[in-house]
Amino acid sequence: METKVNEIAISYSGSIKTKLLPKISSSRDAANLFFEHWDKQNIELFESFKMLLLNNSNKVKGIYTLSTGGITGTLVDIRIVFAVVLKSVTTSIILAHNHPSGTLQPSLPDKSLTEKIKKAGELFDIKVLDHLILTPDGDYFSFADEGIL
Repeated sequence: METKVNEIAISYSGSIKTKLLPKISSSRDAANLFFEHWDKQNIELFESFKMLLLNNSNKVKGIYTLSTGGITGTLVDIRIVFAVVLKSVTTSIILAHNHPSGTLQPSLPDKSLTEKIKKAGELFDIKVLDHLILTPDGDYFSFADEGIL
């Protein structure tokens, strides 16, 4: 008797030419790009967690929304982070989430999650370049700029 199993297909489709992709050179570049693509009607209502997927030249392959949550938090599954990163053949990432309250300071869970993702990335030679906290007013906090990454 033959055992049946599902076949898994993995794909990534990038239709923009590499020379046209935006390049990230600073936390401000990343924050501006995240703000440009964030839902402005919801940024002060609930938390969302996203990531920029970058190639080896720090050009943006895409933005992926990992989760949306409640007023004071959102759940991020590290396995999904790396499923997306590996599927897109990404070499580095920049994380971002919003604080609807307008508070720029990272919480202990923010710091812990960042550290877990960074350590997991090291196993795959994937760099976590930064983690940004965005506020509805357009301000941001950069883990890298503050030396806590």
